[in-house]
Amino acid sequence: MPSLQKPLQKQKPSSQRSPTTGLLFGLIITLAAVLGYASYITVQLGGLRRLQSDMVDRNRKDSLQLLRIQNDLNSIALAMRDMLDAAEPYPLTAWSAQFERIHDDLDAGLKLEEKLAGANRTPEQRLYLNQSLAQFWDAVNRMFALANNTKENEAREQIRLTLQARQQALSTAVSRLLVENNEGEEQAAARITQIYDSVQRQLYLFLAATLIAIALTSLYLIRANRQIFARLAELSEQRSELAQKLISTQESTLRHISRELHDEFGQVLTAIGAMLGRAGNQAPEGSPLRQDLQEVREIAQSTLNNIRSLSQALHPVLLEEAGLESTLDWYIPTVERQTGIRLHYEKSGQSFPIETGAGVHLYRIIQEALNNVSRHAAVTEAWIRLRFLLNALELEVEDHGKGFVSEPSGAGENIPRGIGLVAMRERAELIGGILNISRPTQGGTLLRLKIPQEKLQTHAA
Repeated sequence: MPSLQKPLQKQKPSSQRSPTTGLLFGLIITLAAVLGYASYITVQLGGLRRLQSDMVDRNRKDSLQLLRIQNDLNSIALAMRDMLDAAEPYPLTAWSAQFERIHDDLDAGLKLEEKLAGANRTPEQRLYLNQSLAQFWDAVNRMFALANNTKENEAREQIRLTLQARQQALSTAVSRLLVENNEGEEQAAARITQIYDSVQRQLYLFLAATLIAIALTSLYLIRANRQIFARLAELSEQRSELAQKLISTQESTLRHISRELHDEFGQVLTAIGAMLGRAGNQAPEGSPLRQDLQEVREIAQSTLNNIRSLSQALHPVLLEEAGLESTLDWYIPTVERQTGIRLHYEKSGQSFPIETGAGVHLYRIIQEALNNVSRHAAVTEAWIRLRFLLNALELEVEDHGKGFVSEPSGAGENIPRGIGLVAMRERAELIGGILNISRPTQGGTLLRLKIPQEKLQTHAA
């Protein structure tokens, strides 16, 4: 069939690539970015935790110990002021127990402060503090030694000239350390703020990059989908065109075979019947030859009738001559006689003319539907309804038999299988109709076809 070869030759292998690779690549990049950012956030939060634990908390505890040391030094300063007071009734040796108590507390505070300070304290600072304290307590011991030897005035002079100066130097050193701790806390707070700002900035950049990646992936997916749907629309159009050409070729072939059967074989059988009739008339009345010729003539007539029925089934000439309604008025009783199924034919509404090409498709749909009823439904009756509506034609073929053997589709519907049903759907689409197949409440199958009136009057086969 040369008319079908040209459309097939135009088909070329599609060079369009599947979007799966690009989408997987975009997904991998997105996941890698998420994992990378999660690792970055983990590292930053770990750094913040270490900074707060190692610097801020240690500095705060160290400052508390320095305040403890400074409080002890202030207590010593107050004690020395009272010791220098001439109105004080107690001798200097009475203060030795208080100085011992402060000495023990000061040593304990220094040891704990040394552990907490760690790397924040330079060796020079630690050495200066230890030497100053050692010199201070050495001077205190000498002062109490003088007091024990009843040298009160010399002892007080030792306090005034040496101990107070050393106590002030120690207080100044401790105050300087407190200032350094406060500065360290401020620096740590500044670093924490800087890290938070960096994390926030990185978060915004990550969100922006993620949104861009999602947008690019979405645009790529939309573009790929548009190309796929365009390709599907093109293939659907080509399939519809090919189906139309196939159906047109089929009808043309059936029309040709029908005419050949009707014209050639029909004329030959008609001539054979006429010749047998003339030959029988020439034979003697009641002779065996006359009976044999009559029997052969009846066989020829029966064959002629079968050929005419086959010709009408292949392509009803009545459809072109009298239209769809008259053809159905002839065809439905014929099917009823051939199959033994009682067909209830109902026609309603104000009829309107139907173009021959559309009529052929309607006739083929009814023909296939009744074939399905006779072959698969296992029923003794069926209903055919032809309704001429205001702007459309509605056709129904219903039986209460076994129904279609169907399979579930992806949308959850049961779609009947079979090449005949596919052909009916193709023909319905060619004339702009909508074909629905459902199961009525009584069981069986209900085929409903609805075609706009304008499609039936303008369609060209």
